[in-house]
Amino acid sequence: MRAMLLITAKDLRQRVRDRSVFLMAIVVPFGLAAIFSLVFSGVDDQERPTFAVADLDRGQIAATFTGQVLGPLERDGVIGLRTAGSEQEAAAMVGRGDADAAYVIPAGFTRAVLGGQAAELRVIGNVDAQIGSFVARSVAEAFVADVRYVRVALAAKGGGTPEEALAVPAPAGVESFTAERRQLSLAEGFSAGMAVFFLFFTVQFGFSSILDERRDGTLSRLLAAPVPRSTIVFGKLLGGFVVGVVSMTVLVVASGLLLGAEWGNPIGVGALLVAGVLAATGVMAMVATVASTAEQAGNVQAVVAVLLGVLGGVFIPIQQMGGAFEWLSMATPHRWFIQGLADLNGSDAPVLAPVPTLALLAFAAVTTGAALLRAGRMLRP
Repeated sequence: MRAMLLITAKDLRQRVRDRSVFLMAIVVPFGLAAIFSLVFSGVDDQERPTFAVADLDRGQIAATFTGQVLGPLERDGVIGLRTAGSEQEAAAMVGRGDADAAYVIPAGFTRAVLGGQAAELRVIGNVDAQIGSFVARSVAEAFVADVRYVRVALAAKGGGTPEEALAVPAPAGVESFTAERRQLSLAEGFSAGMAVFFLFFTVQFGFSSILDERRDGTLSRLLAAPVPRSTIVFGKLLGGFVVGVVSMTVLVVASGLLLGAEWGNPIGVGALLVAGVLAATGVMAMVATVASTAEQAGNVQAVVAVLLGVLGGVFIPIQQMGGAFEWLSMATPHRWFIQGLADLNGSDAPVLAPVPTLALLAFAAVTTGAALLRAGRMLRP
């Protein structure tokens, strides 16, 4: 054990002297995450649409639309409402961008509805606010559908008064529930993506340093020392693991303090972080065993790290990939690390993210085992 710790300490001292490890492990990933978060700031928080309402009817059906349909939506913070005195004023508000859309309830609307005549509820949309216009039209169409139902119900009863029309129950009810957020914000997504992406470059210096030792002629001294070869291998693996854990911890804490990222329960995040570093260490160690020189190992590891990052959803959200790419992403540690952080997000989130954590540990077990089986070919002076 002492010999293994000495090997690890020696490697760590070398990495600390080489300032590039700080650049690759902390400065670059945090800097990119901060830049992306600033560029896309505000995308997560979409402003609620604002609708202008010109009620020229002042009847009971119009009051039902403004008070019982639009009113609750405004109180719940879904939409904002502004009053217009005429159709021209409502159109002008939309044209100036003061409203995303406008409702115009023409005079005689209530009388036409109750009299079974043609009635028109006008929606004026803003061409530059397509989402808001779509929401306004959808609300109007839903109300018109209810009006049509009321007409059919009154016709079946042989007519009715306005009070009876308002008392007709809706054909179906909709009950809304608030779902807890299980998706990372942009700040969190970019921070997590950059952290796990550069993690693979950070830990690659651990196991592959065996090839550096062979190139520099110091491997023969290690092999001549009275220590088992397994001690050398685990000492190298431990060095990469320690650097990976330190860099990930610094990035998680810094992104929380400086970028406002929320990572969930520290216990679950810590377990996921350790599992992710173990997986990255195992993958990079396994890749290093196919190389003959340190330069070749670095090139192959870089290619594998970039490929896994692309497939794992670091640069493109997994939800947007779809199809075969979404399935392929499950074969990458990146996908499970980001998914685990998303599972831990929210006020009612679990303490641990068991499935992603176990998936990462499985990656670590398989790849580290393969690396250990092939480590003998690297320990040749």
